[in-house]
Amino acid sequence: MLGAVGITGFDERAYRMLLRRPGLSTAELAAALGVGPARVRPALARLADAGLLRRIGPGRYEVVPPEAAIEWLVDRRRLESEARLTAIRTVVPDFAQLYRSGRMAAAPAGVVEVLAGEEAVKRVITESQRTASVELLGFDRPPYVGRPDDSHDTNESELEGTRRLLARGVDIRVVYCPESLDRPGRLETLIRLAEEGERSRFVAHLPFKLRIVDRKLGLFPLVDGIYDNIALLHPSRLLDALVELFDVYWERGRPLAGLPQAAKERPDEDDVLVLRLLNAGLKDEAIGRHLGVSARTATRKIAAVVERLGVTTRFQAGAEAAARGWL
Repeated sequence: MLGAVGITGFDERAYRMLLRRPGLSTAELAAALGVGPARVRPALARLADAGLLRRIGPGRYEVVPPEAAIEWLVDRRRLESEARLTAIRTVVPDFAQLYRSGRMAAAPAGVVEVLAGEEAVKRVITESQRTASVELLGFDRPPYVGRPDDSHDTNESELEGTRRLLARGVDIRVVYCPESLDRPGRLETLIRLAEEGERSRFVAHLPFKLRIVDRKLGLFPLVDGIYDNIALLHPSRLLDALVELFDVYWERGRPLAGLPQAAKERPDEDDVLVLRLLNAGLKDEAIGRHLGVSARTATRKIAAVVERLGVTTRFQAGAEAAARGWL
């Protein structure tokens, strides 16, 4: 019964015997308990230290009134427990730091995993597309997985992957930059993605490539390079910060494509393509590559489009085209 306040079973037997037969000597108590005096003496000392007995002479103890003694013992035990609990709370931050460090060092359950190699990156990208259920956020810029001569296949693969996600009801938001359009046919691909449901915006510069799945998993490069030092982030403050960074760039960006107006109000497709490339911030040489012409020819085409719009600068041409709903 008194074990809750630190009294052992044998000590409690001795205590109960003294309650029933007060005044027993050590030897008499030992005989009553059926043990030797050598076992009783430490028990009596412990009971006295606990405040249940009071020493009145060599080998003799008297019982302290239980109402007061046990109440005091309970209070003391409670205060000692509270002190120990308080002491334990002081080490919680240290344990928490060890826990976080351990998670960061462990794989795959840690906060950060570092991936290297094309196959590892492809595997994680594929898994992220399969597991996305609510939302996919991204910064799109080179480098890309795949060879430059695979442009057509890569564009078609991108379209198919995005369609599968949209069919599952995944909300896709991607921020693009001029470097996103370096791959031949990429602008047309992005326009088709926007038409099929991907929400996209365009900024002049992106700091790095980024993919965030359901705000639970993040993938981005730690250093420049194609497949080296790719960080895979699990739920953490770092991942939260990257989500906030995405939101900042998303608010800063402008839509990549808008709703088309009636065909009779629009210029021909070649001019629309030139305007889109201008609006994306591409230089003449890059526009020429997309059109399959030289930079000089691209410059002449740009000048002709600007003139037909009745404006004087490229910026004005992009703004006017956007105002007319052509972009």
